[in-house]
Amino acid sequence: MKIHPMWHEYPTLAPELSSALTLIEKQITTNNTPVAEAILEMINGGGKLLRPAYCLLFSRFQDTDREKMIALAAAIETLHTATLIHDDIIDKSPTRRNQITIQKQFGPETAVYAGDYLFVVCFKLLAHYASSLRSIQQDSGSMEKILKGELDQMATRYQTDITIDDYLKQVSGKTGQLFALSCFVGAYESGGNNNFAKAAEKIGMDIGIAFQLLDDILDYTSNGDTLGKPVCEDVRSGVYSAPLILAMQRDRQAFLPLLAKKDQISDAEMDTLRDLVIQYEGVKQAYAMARQHTEQAIAGLKKLPAGPAQDDLIRLTSSLLNRKA
Repeated sequence: MKIHPMWHEYPTLAPELSSALTLIEKQITTNNTPVAEAILEMINGGGKLLRPAYCLLFSRFQDTDREKMIALAAAIETLHTATLIHDDIIDKSPTRRNQITIQKQFGPETAVYAGDYLFVVCFKLLAHYASSLRSIQQDSGSMEKILKGELDQMATRYQTDITIDDYLKQVSGKTGQLFALSCFVGAYESGGNNNFAKAAEKIGMDIGIAFQLLDDILDYTSNGDTLGKPVCEDVRSGVYSAPLILAMQRDRQAFLPLLAKKDQISDAEMDTLRDLVIQYEGVKQAYAMARQHTEQAIAGLKKLPAGPAQDDLIRLTSSLLNRKA
């Protein structure tokens, strides 16, 4: 199973990630062949597999059943893919990872069922491989927080008075929570004690927040071909991220005429908006926040037992701050 080239630098991790993808593929047994193929195409569409990777890396501090941990990592990635499918429905996204989204290809109704189907696959894997109800409880609790983050984001659409605290609350409930869950499950299910698992969860939250900050920065500094999805589409749908929020703190009036256009803002006006965000140092400030959360995560990782697992976790986490897509 083909995985992202970045994992070639992690030779012990790469085959386990490939096995996780293979296991997910085996779980997709719906009779709706076009939808099944679309789900598989998305799963194999070049995603970085960061969440299952963190699950697997945190499981390596103890000797444990690797088949079990691969299956739990597969459950994490299945949950992540389900949330992406549902996100694309809400955002009406036409592409992701340079591929046509399921909602664009088959319509939002079918996409809802595809996402729901993956939630079922996720819980089937958890029910079969989790050692106790704790991981299932943690997973269901995380799903609740992810949903709450989505609802909080929906409640602030087109609100130009959104604060950076509002943004961080949303991000913690969405991206942060899924990374936190990945790290927790890896640490807990491998036999780590509760303190170790909770420390892993906190590290994962910082990693997730930093990751989302970088994602939002790239929306203003990259292009659609590099990202594999349209840039700045969140602005059109009223979702204002850290670079814009921080830039508006410098001169809100400079942005209001453009934001008043809402979903009717033109491409030329969007370019102007991006220039203003950079001019008022929204990108610079957001990057400083991403660095801070990355440094907090690395500080937590350095407190863990020394060895290959710790080395790989620090190396991977450090590299995310410099990603271009």
